[in-house]
Amino acid sequence: MTLSEVHPRPAVASRRVGYVLAAMIDAALLYAVNAWPGWDAVPFLTPDTAAVLGPVNASLLVGLVANAVYVVHDAWPVRALGDLATTSVGLVALVRLWQVFPFDFGAAASSWDLVARVLLALGILGSVVAIVVALVRLVRGPARRR
Repeated sequence: MTLSEVHPRPAVASRRVGYVLAAMIDAALLYAVNAWPGWDAVPFLTPDTAAVLGPVNASLLVGLVANAVYVVHDAWPVRALGDLATTSVGLVALVRLWQVFPFDFGAAASSWDLVARVLLALGILGSVVAIVVALVRLVRGPARRR
């Protein structure tokens, strides 16, 4: 495989199924976090979790809306804008999770705290890279076939 190869996109129907499933997962997570069973049912989350619910809910809601839009129209500029929006809001949620760190892993706290911090850092770094990629996609346009 060379760097100039362009892989064809999956069929429209399969992409739409993926968008619907992603939207359903976002909706289910919004319901699970805010209604039943609620975030307070998770034993390792502290009461400080309330301080991160806004950005986390915003991230899930933007993802749900973006996927709903993609079901109707998934052209490259719409996808690039949606990716930029979802990743940017997700980055805000990750940074807020880093700042508040609403986790209490009990007796194994030091090991799991480190694992959680590393995963948050990787998510933040990956989000920054994804934002740059989405911006480049918006500026350069769709990949050209050779």
